[in-house]
Amino acid sequence: MARKCICHDAVVTVPDDRPLVEVDHHTSDLPELPQRDRTIPAQRWVEAPSELRALGADIGDPVVIYKRRIGGWLLWRAGPPNKGDTRYMALAATDPGRRFTFRLFPDGSGTGEGPDGVVHTRFRTWKEALRDTPSG
Repeated sequence: MARKCICHDAVVTVPDDRPLVEVDHHTSDLPELPQRDRTIPAQRWVEAPSELRALGADIGDPVVIYKRRIGGWLLWRAGPPNKGDTRYMALAATDPGRRFTFRLFPDGSGTGEGPDGVVHTRFRTWKEALRDTPSG
């Protein structure tokens, strides 16, 4: 199947068509913003804790992929971006042992405790808590 272009720039593709990187990354190598030309799987993050690598174990073992930084947090996802079983994990870039998860369900509902100590039912407010709460 040919890659689907989502704009006039041929290197920008739909997420499912982006190739998995084949080189290892350290925390300092993980980019600030989402990558439009490639996908970084958790297996290629040298410092990835086992809990991150197993993030999707209870939802069919999808590939765990890096999404972006939100403040001092590293955001990863296992599962589809919407309309499916999905789990997100945010880890403090300076202390990967400090982490929080958010679960999205196929019906669009979700739940997860944020670093602010609040249990969020909307993914947006969970991400805002990451943005507003220092990771260190």
